[in-house]
Parts: sequence; structure tokens; C-alpha cells
Amino acid sequence: MNTTNPEIVLGTMDFGTRVAPDRAFAILDSFVASGGVWLDTANCYSFWTDSSGIGGASERVIGAWLRARPGARDAVRIATKIRQNPLIPHSWPESAEGLSARAVRTGVEESLERLSIDHVDLLWAHAEDRTVPLEETVGAFGELVTKGVALRVGAANHAAWRVERARSLAREQGVEPWTALQLRHSLVQPRPLTPVAEAGHRMLTADDLDLARSDGLSVWSYSSLMWGSYVRADKRLPETYDHPGTDRVLAVLEQVAGELSATRNQVVLAWLMQQGIDPIVGASRVQQIEEALAARSVRLSDEHLARFAEAR
Repeated sequence: MNTTNPEIVLGTMDFGTRVAPDRAFAILDSFVASGGVWLDTANCYSFWTDSSGIGGASERVIGAWLRARPGARDAVRIATKIRQNPLIPHSWPESAEGLSARAVRTGVEESLERLSIDHVDLLWAHAEDRTVPLEETVGAFGELVTKGVALRVGAANHAAWRVERARSLAREQGVEPWTALQLRHSLVQPRPLTPVAEAGHRMLTADDLDLARSDGLSVWSYSSLMWGSYVRADKRLPETYDHPGTDRVLAVLEQVAGELSATRNQVVLAWLMQQGIDPIVGASRVQQIEEALAARSVRLSDEHLARFAEAR
């Protein structure tokens, strides 16, 4: 795990759809000016809010920003994902591209074209595709690293045993294995064994952390700030989070934020980073990413961490 230098990652899912390009440019500019490095996108972002019914909008905005900002490519590292983009507009999941070798190669080629770059710094398998032999997917991802099209590869929304199996297959094939995990995680947790409403989301588990720590994998978390629910009264937590543990955690969060003169969002991000997790933060305004990046200077004491652990 990235226990020495966790970073805040800028999530760009809504760029080009809910977030207009000019506002996205301002967010990207502010992020880089404040020392931010990693951008997280996906080839399917965001087909569900795009009138075209297919993804690509977020990658196109990032590509336009890179073209408009000479030298910006050297200042950022770009992560994108393949697996979920619909091949037929408004037809998902039926026409999702999947993770066949052909789909992987085509997906990356199209992403690079939209992003106006010749390689990505990290390529994610966005979700499992059990219709394709894992050996085929692993080989296709490894081939991209060999060719320099992707510098690293990782697995998002995959079960820990599938990741470990894939890493074993990569060793057998002599190709680069997945070295990063991306899963949903935040300070509050849903009721145990209760599915979350968002299709395709996989929660971070103890097994995932065990795998990451034993094999030195980096861990990224998404939905880290629960869509604003920590700080906005109009953004209620989903019903699956309605249990006594949530109330206890939120009470401690309010106390700790006051003690540290920080916002609740900043405390949550600091809590994640002190576990070696790189939290992804989506932003629709410059002020939001500025607030998030300020969490890098927030330090929780052992006593703070113990209070959170007891509350959860």
C-alpha cells in the first residue's frame, strides 16, 4: 500500500457532462497549481448523463485541456478505465465493451485518441468480466505495459481472490501484473451484508487490505466523500447507511473537525490517507478541490484514530 506518500486524486467523471469544459479547465488548473498530480477518468464517463448515450466526454475534456496547456502532460499522471463503455448508445449493460483482448486494445486506443496522449500512467480494468477467461484479460493488459501504452495496470471493483489469481497468471505469462486496487470506501459504512444501490460498486474489504499490504499494491478509494453527504444537509446518506454506527461516527467526525479546525471532508480525507489510501475526489467547483487538497496538512493523532475505530 501507499503508506509513505498517499495522494488526493482528482476525479473527473462529470467533466464534459454535468461540469462544463470551461469550469473543468479551471478545476484542473487549480489542482495542478496546488501540487495535485493524479487525474482519474474512464472511457465510459459519463454515458448515463450524456445525450449520446456513450462515454468519452471526460477524456475529451482532459485532452482539450492538455492541448491548451503546454507542459501540462509533464505535470500530471493520468489514469483511465476500460470495460463499461456501451458499444451501442443507450444500451448498457447489454452492450458494455467487456475485457476481451480485442476490447482492451480497442478501448485503450480510443482513450489515447480522446486524451491526446501516447500512453496512460495507470490503466484500470473497471469491473470484472467473467465472460472472458481471466488469462486473456491479464495477457492483454500485460501486453499494453510491454508496448509502453500503459505504465501500470490495476483492477477496479474486483474481488480480492480474482486480483490474486490474475497476478499469479501474469507471473506465469511473464507480463506485468495488476499493482493497484480501486474500490469504494469512506469513513461511514453501510449495514453489513447490505448491497449498495449503485450498480457495479464494490466495497473495500479487509481481504482487499490484506492483499494490498502483503503484496505492496496501492489502493485508491472512490465515493470517498459520499457525494457531499458529510457537509451538506440536502445530501442525505443512502438508506443503507442508516444504522447506529453511522450516528456514532458522524458525532466523532464533528468533534474531531472542531478540534483540528478542519472541515469534515478534510478529516475524512486525512483519515483515508493515514491508512495509505489514495482518495479520489470529484469536484464541480474550484473551491471544492481547494478544500480537498488542504486535507494534506491535516494530521489525525492516534487518539483520533482510536475514537473513529471504536465508533465504527
